[in-house]
Amino acid sequence: MTFSVDTAGDRLVVTVSGDLDLDSDQLLQKTLSDALDHATGGLELDLAGVDFCDCSALNVLLRVRHRAHEESKCLVLRAGSPAVRRLLALSGTFPLFAAGPAEQGSTDGELAAEDAQLRRALDSHAKIDLARGMLMASFRLTPDQSWQVLVTASQDSNTKLHAIADALLRTAHGEVLPASLADHVASAVEQHGNPGA
Repeated sequence: MTFSVDTAGDRLVVTVSGDLDLDSDQLLQKTLSDALDHATGGLELDLAGVDFCDCSALNVLLRVRHRAHEESKCLVLRAGSPAVRRLLALSGTFPLFAAGPAEQGSTDGELAAEDAQLRRALDSHAKIDLARGMLMASFRLTPDQSWQVLVTASQDSNTKLHAIADALLRTAHGEVLPASLADHVASAVEQHGNPGA
């Protein structure tokens, strides 16, 4: 991952390129947190050069956005690569990065609703990360492979990522994965996993 920080009025523009995953999430967290500390109005993200983005990176973005919200600053997406836009669309979090409260002219009620949406998103992504861990342990997948399995199963079954994660986590409590979903997950594991593992 590489990044640069530039000034745009009372905001800082953070340009990030490369892969955003478990290996880079600490650097991403530090970079965005430091930039937010020095930005009066908030941050604009240019993620057009991001080739890969998973839930660990999205969790960082959501945490930093939550902190910006509490400090009456904004965190908006200036540009995003197809990988970033797909993740935001699949997770339903794209609207959170469209504009800040001041730009939206939000009322207190709208801000409360937005805060609730953000908290739900953080909770959903914690579950997605747990589901990835299950897939990694069960099928000897790497973090990237487990993410690709979830995305592929989500697209092929037309099921939201958080719903697949919920279903997988319920299997730890003795529930059976629905047959149609199990077929999509198995197919995605075969597609993205390690042959003979």
